[in-house]
Amino acid sequence: MNKKTNNGFKIICLNRKASFNYFFEDLLEAGIVLKGSEIKSIRGGKVNIADSYAVEKNGELVLINSHIASYKQASYSNHKPLDDRKLLLNKKEINKLIGKIQREGLTIIPTKMYFKKGKAKVELAVARGKKQYDKRITKKNRDWSREKARYVRRSS
Repeated sequence: MNKKTNNGFKIICLNRKASFNYFFEDLLEAGIVLKGSEIKSIRGGKVNIADSYAVEKNGELVLINSHIASYKQASYSNHKPLDDRKLLLNKKEINKLIGKIQREGLTIIPTKMYFKKGKAKVELAVARGKKQYDKRITKKNRDWSREKARYVRRSS
């Protein structure tokens, strides 16, 4: 008998730029409201969340600037690629995040989009922006660890 190894978790896209540009304070998972043509396009992997962020509109969190490509087979009922998409969170979580954004000057950045048990989810990071010197330190540490690994490999 074959055991099912896949637990229903499939990563669609990552926001690699986010960890370089921001310090992450907190990570949380949110659902996302999608139309049929959007979910079809996501299953095809045609998503980009690199420049997107979440803001508060009318007491709800909305994902702005996320690009989901148009689905070719959806004729008249196709979606707009850069539409605002509502995020699904509890009211308590939404109020907590809105308070952090307004009071502490933080921002909400999507770090990855994935399927979990057939549902599209977004991992959000409550983040603080890095200054230029912070980015240089990150780059320096990354280069040093890469050089150290090369040195250890050559010496052994």
